[in-house]
Amino acid sequence: MAKHEIVSDADWIEARRALLAMEKAHSRARDALTEARQALPWRKVSKDYRFEATSGAVSLADLFGSNSQLLIQHFMFGPDWQAGCTSCSMMADHINPSIPHLAARDVSLAAISRAPLDVLLAYRQRMGWNFPWVSSLESDFNFDFNVSFSEAEIEAGQVKYNFGKGGAFPGTEAPGVSSFVKDNDGTIFHTYSVYARGLEATLGIYDLLDMVAKGRDEGGLDYAQAWFRRHDEYGA
Repeated sequence: MAKHEIVSDADWIEARRALLAMEKAHSRARDALTEARQALPWRKVSKDYRFEATSGAVSLADLFGSNSQLLIQHFMFGPDWQAGCTSCSMMADHINPSIPHLAARDVSLAAISRAPLDVLLAYRQRMGWNFPWVSSLESDFNFDFNVSFSEAEIEAGQVKYNFGKGGAFPGTEAPGVSSFVKDNDGTIFHTYSVYARGLEATLGIYDLLDMVAKGRDEGGLDYAQAWFRRHDEYGA
C-alpha cells in the first residue's frame, strides 16, 4: 500500500472539503450526462426476434411482461461454453436483487445469451439467480446488437463493438446492456445500449472499492478484472 501523509484533524477536514467540491462537480456532470442519455432519439425494432424460454418460444415483446420498459443484459455465454463469463456473472450478482425495485419503476429485466437454454438454466440455478434468461441460439439478436461475432469477422478485424469497427478482438462474445420501450400499440423501440467500460456503472463493488485506501488494486494484474471470480469460486 502506498504511504500517505499523516495530518492533523483540521488539515484532514480541509483536504476532505476540497475533494467534496470535486465530488459535487462530478455529480452535476453525471446528472447532465444522464439527461443527455435519456434525450437520445429512439429507433424502431422491426425484426420479430424469437427466443427459447422455459415457457417455449417467446418474443422480445414478451420479455416486457406488464411493464413498458425493458433492460437486457447481453450475458456472455457462448453456445459451447460450460459456464458464463465471470465479469457478466459479477454484473448479474448486482442486477438480480434489483428486479423488484426496477419493476416498481415500470422496468423489466432479462438476460439473453447464445448458449442452449438448459445450460443457461443450470448455471442460473448454480448461481442462485432468478431473473428471466432466454436463449438466442437460433436468433440474430446477439449479432444485430453487436455482442456476438463470427470467426470470419474476428479474423478480418471487422468486429463492430461499442459503436466502432475494426481491430483485434479476443473472442466471439462480448458484454453489454440494452434498453427498450414498448408503446401502447405494442411497437418496440431501442433507446440505448452500453458496452465495455460503460458497464462499470452496474458494478456497485467498484464504487465500494473506490472508497477504500487501496482502491481497486488492479495495477499488477494482466487485465483489470482478472481478480473476478464467480461468487462460489473465491473459497475461504
